[in-house]
Amino acid sequence: MNINLNFLPTELTGTTVPKPLSGTLSGHAAGEPFDKNVYSVIKRHYPTNTFRQFEYLNKVYADNQAITDVQERLDLLPTQALKYLLNRGIQPTKKWTTGEQFDEKQNDTADILVVKDHFFNIIDVKTFNTEKNGQPPNIISALKIANMCALMIEGNDYSTHDITYVEISWELQGDNLQCKNVAIRELFKSNPSDLYINWAAAMQIQFHVAGLKQEYEKTVKDWCTDYLKSFTGQAKARADKMIRDYVKPFQKYL
Repeated sequence: MNINLNFLPTELTGTTVPKPLSGTLSGHAAGEPFDKNVYSVIKRHYPTNTFRQFEYLNKVYADNQAITDVQERLDLLPTQALKYLLNRGIQPTKKWTTGEQFDEKQNDTADILVVKDHFFNIIDVKTFNTEKNGQPPNIISALKIANMCALMIEGNDYSTHDITYVEISWELQGDNLQCKNVAIRELFKSNPSDLYINWAAAMQIQFHVAGLKQEYEKTVKDWCTDYLKSFTGQAKARADKMIRDYVKPFQKYL
């Protein structure tokens, strides 16, 4: 069962982080300090269970140093879906040693990983500048979620992980960024058919976390099948349109 994160709004709202010395007040530069704040607060509540994704992999491999085979290392995670979401690639896994461990990567699925009672809470932290009303941010690859769902269905695996999004809304206060609001949303409580996929932007699912409705009441298994129906339906419609608009008009010349 996923952990309770309801303490985050109380402990984070009103807190500040220093304004980045370089770069723009958006994206990774603004988000990283808040990300670390969220991590620190969660770790205070779950001190032995909270990791960065790379920290968890380093711990698992260090605890099993006798295992050097790549596939056996990948198999240290309990399910195919978790292996897909959390493991690094074959070559990095093969090269891993206690002297050459993993570092953090910006494209890790989990900003924060809380592993408790054999359940993996995958937490992704997003930040939002309240002074801007821009396009919803990239959240995660729609194809990655499709692959995850397929692996969960193949493995009959619906009770080992969840994906939770934490959004920190902030505004500039002098030389600091102040947290104004904290929104927490679970992916499997959203309606899959409502998830917007920007096919032109690397097939990214995009939404403002605070605006993600939590109205889905069916099972995680249902969520996976409903997501795949939506994903493949949208993909087929786009493929049909591409053939209609860009293939058929020119076939007579070939």
